[in-house]
Amino acid sequence: MNAKVDDIIITSGGTESNDSAILQTVNRLRDKGNHLISTEAEHSSVYQTMRHLERQGMEVTYLPFDEEGHIDFDALKAAIRPDTILVSIMAGNNEVGSLQDIQAIGDLLHERDIFFHTDTVQTYLNVPLDVESLHIDALSMSAHKIYGPKGIGFMYYRNATADYAPYVKGGNQENKKRAGTEALPLIIGMGKAIEKQYNNMAGHQAHLNEMRDYFLAGAKERGIELHINGPQTSELAHVLNVYWPNHQSDQVLIKLDLRDAYLSAGSACTAGSLEPSRVLVSMYGEDSPRIAQSLRISFGEPTTTEEIDQILDIFESIK
Repeated sequence: MNAKVDDIIITSGGTESNDSAILQTVNRLRDKGNHLISTEAEHSSVYQTMRHLERQGMEVTYLPFDEEGHIDFDALKAAIRPDTILVSIMAGNNEVGSLQDIQAIGDLLHERDIFFHTDTVQTYLNVPLDVESLHIDALSMSAHKIYGPKGIGFMYYRNATADYAPYVKGGNQENKKRAGTEALPLIIGMGKAIEKQYNNMAGHQAHLNEMRDYFLAGAKERGIELHINGPQTSELAHVLNVYWPNHQSDQVLIKLDLRDAYLSAGSACTAGSLEPSRVLVSMYGEDSPRIAQSLRISFGEPTTTEEIDQILDIFESIK
């Protein structure tokens, strides 16, 4: 990531990293301003933290996504105020697989001297990442997204030695930035996963795109009418969200579940929730049929064409 070692803080994963980076930045910069910018479609660990800060008296502007899952860059520029102290915009969306223009956002915020936090849980080692050239001030990562252990990750925080004050106190671990005994086995596992993923980035992305294309082609051949929610061409290749007209997603998921096939109707982190997807609502509006008739398909390193054929066979049997 072209980051300094002292600016890496081991955490329990993306949620803690997002929450910590935002809260500590606001605590540090609150005397300089009262305004934050984020999006309507952030991961819950960012969105709920922003809502918490609103209850504490902060003002937050939430930018919408367009129908391909991107923010309007001009809307971001227009939202910036003299009292804006932090912008938190995810690099890659976990529900529709869209990538934001982190370079343009980072350049703009660097020019305005505004702290830039980005959730990179979905993009870390899936797309190139350089915190200096992208002008990223803080980011999050979770090991299980790259086949490492669950419950471990890290936060990058620029100039952490001087600027980061931890809310977990009581010990000198992580250069006095996060108290508590480190989970050494998990950290080693994360390191091995990073090494493996880093050395096979190109091959991994080629496999994901091959699986994505195979799924879409197979659905078309079978006459299954699917419409892509979000980017129409591959951005984050491992995430594909589709609208299946006249098929209620909760009913489809039950039928898939009974045949040991597991998809999602939204974020994997809120799989048991009956609430509509904030991401799809932001993109299409709360009255769109897409909200209740969409599915998220995830592809990974172990995914095979045989498994995709099994999913498509089930789709075909219930179409």
